Amino acid sequence: MVFGFNRNCNEDADTRIIPLLPLRDSVIFPFSTQCIYVGRKKSINAVTACFSSDRMIFVITQRNPSVEEPDEESLYGIGTLCQINQVVRLSDGSLKVIITGKRRAQLINLVRDEEYLKGEIEELTEISGFSEYGRAILEKVKTLFDNYCKINRGIPPDIAEMVVALDNEGRVADIIANHLNISIHEKQSILENLNAVDRLEEVLSLLNVDFEILQVERKIKSRVKKQMEKTQKEFYLNEQLKAIQKELGYREDVKSEIEELEERIKEKGMSKEANRKALHELKKLKMMSPMSAEATVVRNYIDWLISLPWNERTEDKLDISEAENILNEDHYGLENVKERILEYLAVRSLVGRMKSPILCLVGPPGVGKTSLAKSIARATGRRFVRVSLGGVRDEAEIRGHRRTYIGALPGKIIQYMRKAGTINPVFLLDEVDKMSADFRGDPAAALLEVLDPEQNHAFNDHYLDVDYNLSEVMFITTANTLHQIPPALLDRMEVIRIPGYTELEKLNIAKHFLVKKQLNAHGLTERNLRFTENVLLKIIRNYTKEAGVRNLEREIARICRKVAKEVLKHGRDYSVKITVSKLESYLGPIKYRFGVIEERDRIGVAMGLAWTEFGGEILATEVTVMPGKGELIITGKLGEVMRESARAALSYVRSRADIFGLESDFYQKVDIHIHIPEGAIPKDGPSAGITMATSIVSALLKVPVRRDIAMTGEITLRGTVLPVGGIKEKILAAHRAGVSTVIIPKENDKDLKEIPGRILRSMKIILVDDMDDVLKNALIYESEEASERRQGFLAKEEVFPEKIEADIIA
Repeated sequence: MVFGFNRNCNEDADTRIIPLLPLRDSVIFPFSTQCIYVGRKKSINAVTACFSSDRMIFVITQRNPSVEEPDEESLYGIGTLCQINQVVRLSDGSLKVIITGKRRAQLINLVRDEEYLKGEIEELTEISGFSEYGRAILEKVKTLFDNYCKINRGIPPDIAEMVVALDNEGRVADIIANHLNISIHEKQSILENLNAVDRLEEVLSLLNVDFEILQVERKIKSRVKKQMEKTQKEFYLNEQLKAIQKELGYREDVKSEIEELEERIKEKGMSKEANRKALHELKKLKMMSPMSAEATVVRNYIDWLISLPWNERTEDKLDISEAENILNEDHYGLENVKERILEYLAVRSLVGRMKSPILCLVGPPGVGKTSLAKSIARATGRRFVRVSLGGVRDEAEIRGHRRTYIGALPGKIIQYMRKAGTINPVFLLDEVDKMSADFRGDPAAALLEVLDPEQNHAFNDHYLDVDYNLSEVMFITTANTLHQIPPALLDRMEVIRIPGYTELEKLNIAKHFLVKKQLNAHGLTERNLRFTENVLLKIIRNYTKEAGVRNLEREIARICRKVAKEVLKHGRDYSVKITVSKLESYLGPIKYRFGVIEERDRIGVAMGLAWTEFGGEILATEVTVMPGKGELIITGKLGEVMRESARAALSYVRSRADIFGLESDFYQKVDIHIHIPEGAIPKDGPSAGITMATSIVSALLKVPVRRDIAMTGEITLRGTVLPVGGIKEKILAAHRAGVSTVIIPKENDKDLKEIPGRILRSMKIILVDDMDDVLKNALIYESEEASERRQGFLAKEEVFPEKIEADIIA
């Protein structure tokens, strides 16, 4: 077996020198006849020289087809000794030569001549021999090649018949290799293989690969052909259907879809950019098959552009008196929000067009933020749409998907603008603080363009890919808290706080709104069910504990369901009057004890006020002093800010030990344990400093803290009381709990203006700027006997006397 260019040949072997013809991109096999074109001057001379003698020429393939003057290194070592059958000179001077391969030969030496190339060659003898293995391979190759020829129409039928008739492994391998679609390198490898059986194995491997490729191509062509036939058939049938309908008169007055779309685009009054984009897409649609998938995508895109409002708007109601009446009909209280809407309408009536405000209503659940947005739409005469952003974490929900994605759609902003049908609706973005970000993008960042008055006149949705004007939309957002909203987004909004309702406000809301609403929802009338004011007040106090009125509405609905059942049993004329004595039979035992202040004055227990996203809360702060080694124990699942407040409070007490009458090293002999109950609930915030300091001083001095007093404020190491937030919510919580006195920082005096006067008149507000003032008002410095008398008097006194309750109802 010989592979490659063997320079160390047998010196005794027969060699001869004959003209040499290098080929650039083909390999000639023995016993194959091929037509080649010769254009190089030396190659033409070589063909001419051998044609005039014995017509034998040595044909060999170049390693690099770009070499114009090949040498020994640029030629393969083995080629084919061929006989020239016919030579035809073409008009451009080149030759068309038909040659037949005879035998394999090896190039021993390249002989250069000025006229043409010559080669000293040695003819090679193939290694052959019939064996059972060789015959098995031969039969397998024949069968496979026969199937291959049936698929590959480029091979003449007589070639397959000739291969089937042959029994020579080497000749079969050469013939098949000559007709396979393989590379020059692979063909040269087969030519250099002198072992017939090995060569046949190599051909079998290549034939298998080529056969599989042809099968795949055939399947693809068949599938494409079927699809084309199906599309053509559908198009043909559709055209026939149109012609039949036209003959029957069904479609004489109906324009084609393309013409209808074109007319709608012209009449829509889009922006110049959108109009140009729509006409461009329509032009593409005209050239597509109506049944193609791409045509559906383009048609949907044009439909979105046409269906959006571009110039349609509703006229604003600028009658301030009517708007005020509508707002008062729908909601009780909420004066700040109502005032802001009336201001907007007043300015709008004076200046005409103006940038719409972007309001952010912040408050606990159930205070009516969403329903207030609906009332604003009704008061201004605009259409209302609402999008809930709770749980949205994909930027595409706001900006839309690009049309390259399957099933792409515009974002929620564009979707709901189409639903509104006008360019100036009231657009509610609910729960804007509940958005989150992940690998799909940050939807809060995408909202920046929507809620920025300087940018939203050219909002660009990824699906539409054209600018859309949102500047006339009145955006309203709602949130429970502000700290979860990114600062950049919060900067674009005007924040209006809705802290919660007082008992009087809840009572009026229940009387004028909730009861009527639930009676209608349950098919009842005022004759079937009546509530007394005392009953509603008891529901508010003992069955709900919230800043809003959502649970209050649920409890009223619960009573209505039970009464509806009784009406069904006894008839439509059945009447029930709910009284305080009957209330437990409808709602069960009371859920909350109204007034959570302590029953008596206690040592080491002070009432603090906290702000939560559900409104204000009362937090009891307990301190116990035990013999120990100066350890400060803090429990109750407190955050880092509250832990820092506890350390600051203890440092303040230590710095004033001599004034309190304590030993200077008292803290080294005791352990101080600070605990805030409900330890499973996380608590944190900068408003518990003075409460902790008061509890520590009370526990160390054995002096009780007034049970009817609550406090809020941060403390410094010097004892200065710093201002805190959420004053209105905290005072409302203290009022709900029956606290009569509240201590707040002096700098929070300005926040008292937001609190209803009725609440302020029923409570005593003490403004402090120093911890000493807190202790003077909170601690009871009396003798033990006088303290017991005071506690006994307070134990008998009701938290809310009947007189106070009657005043609230009045």
